[in-house]
Amino acid sequence: MPLTSADLLSRALDAPGEPPLRPLPPAAADLLRSLGAPPRLAAHLRAVHDVAVELVDWVRDRYPDLAVDRDGVLFGAATHDVGKTLHLEELTGPGSAHEEAGRDLLLSRGFPPALARFAATHADWDDPAVTVEDLLVSTADKAWKDKRVPGLEDRLVGMLAGATQREPWEEYLALDDLLTRLGAGAGHRLAFQSSFPVHA
Repeated sequence: MPLTSADLLSRALDAPGEPPLRPLPPAAADLLRSLGAPPRLAAHLRAVHDVAVELVDWVRDRYPDLAVDRDGVLFGAATHDVGKTLHLEELTGPGSAHEEAGRDLLLSRGFPPALARFAATHADWDDPAVTVEDLLVSTADKAWKDKRVPGLEDRLVGMLAGATQREPWEEYLALDDLLTRLGAGAGHRLAFQSSFPVHA
């Protein structure tokens, strides 16, 4: 008997992965189930969320005086592409319609603007109002597949250096070391995502 879309979605949300991927925050997983999200989208969100955990915990350890909303970052990483449930073509091709759609979807489901915003901001790190949380979600969305974006990393380095007495080059080297280490696991994360279909 073939697996249903719900079965595949459950596997994408619950299968451990190799190496193991952390589960999504319960509110994000429940949302994806209620939307009947495509299994590949759920797998992607788990991969990005897993990297976001590493990033935000590194920031909290290295910059203890920098206030960072850890739960916000993790929810943002876990839902940043939720708008693709409404724009399925953007699961396999380019497009940005999912960004505003995702924010609006989250707002319509009762999530506060402070959490819904990540769906709209994850691809726009040039906005002057961007926060460290926005930059961490954006970085996780690139680092999960070992993609490096100099402009994004420069913005994050500038914010991190501003929170310390250290030089920007010191912060760049530290971030570069972390992203290189995270990049080493990209093959496993890509394989996990690819093991799930866009459509059941």
